[in-house]
Amino acid sequence: MSKYKILYAEDDETLAFLTKDNLELNGYDVFHCPNGENCLEQFKSGSFDICILDIMMPKIDGFELASAIRQIDTEIPIIFLSAKTLKEDRIKGLRLGADDYLVKPFSIEELLLKIEIFLKRSQKKVLPEKNSYTVGAFQFDAENYTLSKGSSKTVLTQREAELLKLFLDNKNTVLKREQILTALWGTDDYFMGRSLDVFISRLRKLLSEEDGIQIENLHGIGFKFNLKA
Repeated sequence: MSKYKILYAEDDETLAFLTKDNLELNGYDVFHCPNGENCLEQFKSGSFDICILDIMMPKIDGFELASAIRQIDTEIPIIFLSAKTLKEDRIKGLRLGADDYLVKPFSIEELLLKIEIFLKRSQKKVLPEKNSYTVGAFQFDAENYTLSKGSSKTVLTQREAELLKLFLDNKNTVLKREQILTALWGTDDYFMGRSLDVFISRLRKLLSEEDGIQIENLHGIGFKFNLKA
């Protein structure tokens, strides 16, 4: 079986060497880039299974890099590794389409676990080949991650599309928080829970103009996607 390919962007030479070495010892094929510009060039010219990105890098920072990658590929898992500890930075990263955000210094064991979870998830056929939904006045194309209304079309991230699909498959039904986290991320984790809140806020905003749609927060339990017929 061929090795999984990791695209890794980090300008700190010492940290990059240690992280790359540990990942390779665990069976991964790691392509290290010292800056965002070089990483984007590598991404465009190669084929990778997951991206691990530092944020504070020369030429192109991690946020810009993730945004550019998401324009090319909406599915590849992206993990941020950053010294930025502010909640606003974490939320910004998740809104750009990142799957997770680890704060430096991080443990290699935790990084390995995250990589394993996201690679397993990306190998699953989470969305069917053909699946479309009518959501009020919206049309949701689960295969292509698009939410359309008239001539207006929004391209969702893979995580947003998976979450919306999960809600629509269970409309007007209470979904426990741990059910959603396990279905989308494969784990009921605190930080994944924070990610979930970001994606739910995003969906609420996108669907806010429809009076018949409500994502109800049931405190301490989970969520209910209310959709009037």
